Amino acid sequence: MEEKCLAVITARGGSKRIPRKNIKEFCGRPIIEYSVKAALESGIFDEVMVSTDDAKIALIAKEAGAKVPFFRSEENSGDMAMTHEVVLEVLHQYESIGRSFDIVCCIYPTAPFLTPQKLKESMEKLRSLGADGVVPVVRYSFPPQRCFVAKDGFIRYQWPENRLKRSQDLEPYYHDCGQFYLLRVPPFLEEKSMVLGKTVPLVMEELEVQDIDTLEDWAVAELKYRLLQEKGRDAGADRCLAGS
Repeated sequence: MEEKCLAVITARGGSKRIPRKNIKEFCGRPIIEYSVKAALESGIFDEVMVSTDDAKIALIAKEAGAKVPFFRSEENSGDMAMTHEVVLEVLHQYESIGRSFDIVCCIYPTAPFLTPQKLKESMEKLRSLGADGVVPVVRYSFPPQRCFVAKDGFIRYQWPENRLKRSQDLEPYYHDCGQFYLLRVPPFLEEKSMVLGKTVPLVMEELEVQDIDTLEDWAVAELKYRLLQEKGRDAGADRCLAGS
């Protein structure tokens, strides 16, 4: 039996640090459109939906081609709402109307570097490797093993034994890209975590990754996006104009 796959784009309306962040224009169009477009064009999902508590976000999501079959609960719309709780709520809402899914992909609405190809590659990894989850990660640009800590006004090595080691001799460390989580539903329901026990990485390049928590982050993300397009990389379909 063919597996049913759902894409859930999580986009609440109450962003504090960047007001209306999830629909703020990024290179000329609402940033959420990039996530919707990547999910739809990947062709791997039976349904692409947006989980939101905001009517304006819902309207923009629908215009981009996503579905908004129900609104998010007040309980999962606040600052303290956890991503796994939002996804669990969506799955339960679908169950209440007689629909279930085997695989769910939680996509963040501020992921303009996400491409259909990355999603398809992740689905291939999930299936070919027998994994329960796939998470995009990027290598730390500087080895954390050689980090400093500040104590009593002075800095010192956290791990002095690593101070003379070459970077290439240290184990590479990675961090979450903050773009999406591809999950098999049964282990997700059991573990209630976005990183499951059998999760494999999709390693991304530094240029394809940017946290967007401040307006400065936003500006850096747009610069990276332009650079990717100038390099001929598939960061998006439209040219990001310098004056946009």
